[in-house]
Amino acid sequence: MHVVAAADKFKGSATAAAVCSAIGHACWELGVDCTEVPVADGGEGTLDALGGANRSTLVTGPLGDPVTAEWRFHRGVAIIEMAKASGLSLVGGADNNDAVAASTTGVGELIDTALDLGAQKIIVCLGGSATTDGGLGAVRAIHSPARLRGVDFLVACDVDTLFTNAAKIFGAQKGAAPNQIKFLTGRLERLQQMYQQQFGVDVGAIEGSGAAGGLAGGLCALGARLIPGFELVADEVGLYEAIRGSSLVITGEGFLDDQSFAGKVVGGVCDIAKPAHVQVATICGDIDPEIDSSLLQQANAVSLVAHYGAEISMSRVLHCIEEQATQIVQRLLASS
Repeated sequence: MHVVAAADKFKGSATAAAVCSAIGHACWELGVDCTEVPVADGGEGTLDALGGANRSTLVTGPLGDPVTAEWRFHRGVAIIEMAKASGLSLVGGADNNDAVAASTTGVGELIDTALDLGAQKIIVCLGGSATTDGGLGAVRAIHSPARLRGVDFLVACDVDTLFTNAAKIFGAQKGAAPNQIKFLTGRLERLQQMYQQQFGVDVGAIEGSGAAGGLAGGLCALGARLIPGFELVADEVGLYEAIRGSSLVITGEGFLDDQSFAGKVVGGVCDIAKPAHVQVATICGDIDPEIDSSLLQQANAVSLVAHYGAEISMSRVLHCIEEQATQIVQRLLASS
């Protein structure tokens, strides 16, 4: 019997690596082999899932102040999590943000640094942005965009928002008032024209180009390819190969709802496991009571809150995960 632990982070409680380690320890105690494969959906937490930061660089923060951004460079592959350089958390949330002035300059500076180091592959992970600048700050910060032509340039994206809709859909979350959303939308429309004239790319026609306030579109103008975040991560960490031939995959995330099956980790794991005829079990912090029952059944999910209560689930999350993983594996052993 062989188990694969392929879980996302429990936001605010445990990293993906810690969750997978707890599952792995439960298997070890039962004498069962386990391969730990921490995963993410391409947003915040993806850097950790892909090996963690091993560099830090002083860059321009979203509102112009310098910030120290962690990123990864290993064997010619650069992994940049945009939230580390241009994230909403860096300015203290939407109430402290200047939604019009916020810029992706820091992301561009990290890309430029990666190019200087000879990167052959650059992965930019979107999510948690403070910005709606259409990626203009990043584009301008890259001194010689032509260098990107020889690079495998990938952008992890898990939304299908179009470029000029970025402000309308996400602007309010970043602190933009209605009049500012109208202004930002007009600015994105002008940027779409500018990118087409300058780079020959109509970013407005690319599904997902509005991700991270249009940063996805700006990077597409420079030749980047948008890839569903989970698929990119799964490919990078070898999840497809790990699941094939296993007896069971245990996945999980902090909160399970219908969106968990729309480009997120739990749904992605289920999609890989089904054609491989591998059983799936899901451990989650809590479950949306209105979740589609067929999705819940597909995930074979258990809720820590339902078993332990909210307080213990938060304060002893890894212990609870390990205990539930033990019970899941014991049931499979008993039935085999």
